[in-house]
Amino acid sequence: MEAGGTTAAKIKDWPSRERPRERFLALGPSALRTAELLAILAASGSGGRSALEVAEALYERFGRSLRRLGTAPGSQLIAVPGIGQARAVAIQAALELGRRAAEEVLQDNDRVATPRDVYKRFELRLRDLRQEEFHVLLLNTQNAVMGEVMITRGILDASVVHPREVFAPALVEAAAAVILVHNHPSGDPTPSPADQEITRQLVEAGRVLGIPVRDHVVIGNGRYVSFLDLGLLAGNER
Repeated sequence: MEAGGTTAAKIKDWPSRERPRERFLALGPSALRTAELLAILAASGSGGRSALEVAEALYERFGRSLRRLGTAPGSQLIAVPGIGQARAVAIQAALELGRRAAEEVLQDNDRVATPRDVYKRFELRLRDLRQEEFHVLLLNTQNAVMGEVMITRGILDASVVHPREVFAPALVEAAAAVILVHNHPSGDPTPSPADQEITRQLVEAGRVLGIPVRDHVVIGNGRYVSFLDLGLLAGNER
């Protein structure tokens, strides 16, 4: 990696105006390239390479995609020379904070009126996961979110997503209705036969308990499917 026209293994030897940390302090984070921001988290070089060179190698390994980097297991980050466990944890924590910050903006209005509202609420959280997660939104009579509960993580089937686990928190919180949400790691949100069977069972359980299932939204990569929009909530009393 060249800085100021010469190769330097140690960033501290570079002119101050070219060092990522000093540039950050002088110009603010938006002025830095992604690799420079990662170099600040990497903290130090290794094996004769500067922290910026380590960061560049890390960024390249994940296709110059922060989304891929943020969802990769720590073992893959540590496989990059110069990234130890502490640095890997710091990088993952920083990316998770960024994701949560973006999510806070989306949740300023805590009312869900459409399936797209649900999608926007969960998109950043679920779209890049490598396994399925099943969540439940608890709603009051005004369709405002009272709370969220993650029911299960992993392969979904009707024996795992049991009505007891879904509706117990709804009963405790005196929720007026629920919305079901889960992701498809494949990126294709088309409901599977298992998705449809789970939804059928939960809709029926909600009807008996007087806590209707308002929708089941499946999150994919950049798109979603709503059971309500597809007319797949038959038997639900709304």
